[in-house]
Amino acid sequence: MPDHSARPERFNGSENYVATDDLKLAVNAALTLQRPLLIKGEPGTGKTMLAEEVASALGRPLLQWHIKSTTKAQQGLYEYDAVSRLRDSQLGDERVKDIHNYIVKGVLWQAFTADEPVVLLIDEIDKADIEFPNDLLREIDRMEFYVYETREMVKARHRPLVVITSNNEKELPDAFLRRCFFHYIRFPDKDTMQQIVDVHFPHIKRDLLAQALQTFYEVRDVAGLKKKPSTSELIDWLKLLMAEDIPPEALHSKDNKAVVPPLHGALLKNEQDVHLFERLVFMSRNNR
Repeated sequence: MPDHSARPERFNGSENYVATDDLKLAVNAALTLQRPLLIKGEPGTGKTMLAEEVASALGRPLLQWHIKSTTKAQQGLYEYDAVSRLRDSQLGDERVKDIHNYIVKGVLWQAFTADEPVVLLIDEIDKADIEFPNDLLREIDRMEFYVYETREMVKARHRPLVVITSNNEKELPDAFLRRCFFHYIRFPDKDTMQQIVDVHFPHIKRDLLAQALQTFYEVRDVAGLKKKPSTSELIDWLKLLMAEDIPPEALHSKDNKAVVPPLHGALLKNEQDVHLFERLVFMSRNNR
């Protein structure tokens, strides 16, 4: 059975991940309550990376389950490979006598039976069918499940820290939400973003960074964008600006009017947004 008496560890951030105080509090609350941590936020705000850094900081192994639209909850528990068993029986293989040879352990089974507590990432849960979260309620709540083919109950030796991410593509069931500790990662403000950039590019020129951040947030503030650029796209853009040695003054006109930023393909990812931004820049110039 899971050990409820052990003193919970604490997450205090890491060198590679800029975590706000609220986010650190959320991780530690999930550890204390022994509930899954549900993380929502825009794509590119570091939800997946959070699980990786928490595992590293706590010294725990990380198990990852990346959800697709076709993923079923049963796959996280186990799958019975009946096709292989039938083939082996036709070939006269002795393995067919033991059904355990055809049980493929899922990531939850691996997490439950690990020799030490793990961090289990269930990534982008909102991609799956709406019933997917409900199908995992009992297993995540009680930390056990039954294997019908072998008639055994698999119980967690240690309760894993379950980190669940969602991009808010669809609403999650209320019964599932009640069992989670929830945290929404807000998009970083300029000061926090500067800390994030410093982790990736500690030697970036300050004037380039200041102008790039101003341009980046101006692009994000454009009304009507289909897809606002994210943190990961800013990092890519800065990497290109540095590689091409783009001067800070190229990011704005002399009269401080907006311009279409160089290498904007790293920030704007569809033609509608590019045309919208170009049109706004053209109108800005004509309104001098």
